[in-house]
Parts: sequence; structure tokens; C-alpha cells
Amino acid sequence: MADINPAVVKALREKTNAGMMDCKRALTEAGGNIEKAEALLRQKGIASAGKKASRHAKEGAVVSFIQPSGKTGVLVEINCETDFVAKNDIFTKFVKEITAEIAASGADSVPALLESAGSTGVLFKDAIAATIAALGENIVIRRFARFQIAEGNGGLVASYIHLQGKVGVLAEINCGNEVTAKSEGFREMVKDITLQVAAAHPVVVSRDQVDAALVASEREIYKAQVQGKPENIVEKIVDGKMDKFYSTACLLEQACIKNPDITVKDLVAAKEKELSDKISIVRFVRYALGEESGEAPVEEEGH
Repeated sequence: MADINPAVVKALREKTNAGMMDCKRALTEAGGNIEKAEALLRQKGIASAGKKASRHAKEGAVVSFIQPSGKTGVLVEINCETDFVAKNDIFTKFVKEITAEIAASGADSVPALLESAGSTGVLFKDAIAATIAALGENIVIRRFARFQIAEGNGGLVASYIHLQGKVGVLAEINCGNEVTAKSEGFREMVKDITLQVAAAHPVVVSRDQVDAALVASEREIYKAQVQGKPENIVEKIVDGKMDKFYSTACLLEQACIKNPDITVKDLVAAKEKELSDKISIVRFVRYALGEESGEAPVEEEGH
């Protein structure tokens, strides 16, 4: 292997995050030209990334980005193969940067995102491939949700990240005017709701959003549990069990984690009275890192 100036090798390594010997080989092949060597590393890195793309990736992080206006935000799950890489500076920097890019993009799905370009003009899939080459592990943008307050509406998009990126929540909460949205009381309530979703894991905002087939199935299960009792008694027992089911599944009917004596619906009603404004929990999403259930539901139309 021809002698290559160590300073050039170091410069290429800092620029690409590739290994020292990989940088030296690329510079040798490129005749010492750092730009050509960088191109060679990218080509080889992307090829290498393709080989790693089938490897299992369930570590990583759930991350969020809220634009300064508070009107747009994203929640993203980005996976890698090991917890060691999940804590690596290269990975954490990549995650932070790409989450902000996803917030600014117009993509509405992971496949569409991968084929689109970020602010630098580099395709998302190529940015991921370069990071795979640098870290030597498969990296996957598994899913993301983007919420945006509709034009003319007041409110905030807010997030909460729990357990150092193991659980994340994104919520959209509307109000009647911007004065309310900027108030400390409203912002505190929004924060409490994101904490509630993270801790209590509701699946919908309100009971009218629960799938009708699931409701029918639950009722049949509860009826089977009280066979032999008079029909009017059975219906009362089943209704009671369904109320308990809703108090777990529906955000508005859950007991507040900060004050179990009231429900989330009571919390919202009290805040409406305090701020003299209409408040609506529009939707939320909750991601748990590596969960098997796939993309968590995004719920519409709240209080």
C-alpha cells in the first residue's frame, strides 16, 4: 500500500466517520485525492449498507421534534441493532438531525420519506446508508407521525419522551384562540396530557372512537362471564364492565395520574372554565421502542 499523508487520512476519517484503514485504502485507490476517496467510500458504504439492511434492528430511540411555533411536530422511531450504537455520538447526532428534517419534509409515509431529499439535497435513504457505513449496523426509520395545527386554529403540538427514548408521545390539542395557546395554564395542561398518555397508555381519545367490532366482542365476552343471571341483571353488569373498559382505553375517561380523583375530561373542563375557551384533545400517538404491535393508532376528534 502506497504511503499516504497521515494528515489527509485523518481529514478523510473526520469527514466520513469511516475506519482509518478504509480511508487509507480509498485514498490509495484515488491517488491521494480526498474528494475522489470520499466518493469511493460513499459508494462502498452504500453497498455495504445494502448488505446490512436485512439485519435485525430493534434497539435505537423514540425521538421528537417540535418546531419553535409549537404548531408542527413529529414523533419518530429510529432503530439500530445494539444499545451500544444507540448511545453512540454518531447515532444520536444523526437521529437529532434527521428528526428535524422529517418535521420539515412533506412525506406522509416512510417509503415516501426515503425517496425524498432533505434540506441538503441528499436523499434520506442515502443519508441512512452513509450512517450505516459509519456505524457498521443496520439503521431503520421504522415509523413517524407528524401533527400540524390546522390553519386558523389555536392550540399546540407537544411531545414527551420517557425513559431516555424508550417511550415517546406526540399530541395535538386545540383551543379557540392564540391567547389561550400561549398561556401558562394551557401549556401546563398540554404537558400533563402528554405525561398521561405515556404513563397510562390509552388507545383512543373518546369512547365513540373505539372500533365497533371490538365493542361487540368485549360485550360478548362479558356476557359469557355472567351466564345464568336474569337478562336485565346481565345487561347492567355488562354495562358496568364496559365502563371499566372505557376508563382504561379512552384518554378522556382515564383517572388523571396527577390527581386520580378526577378524569382527564374533568381536567379539560376545568381548564376551559379557567381560560374561558373551548379546548379539544384532537389526537395523539404513543410509540414504545421495538413494540411488536406495529404503528400505534393516531386518534382523531377529541373532547
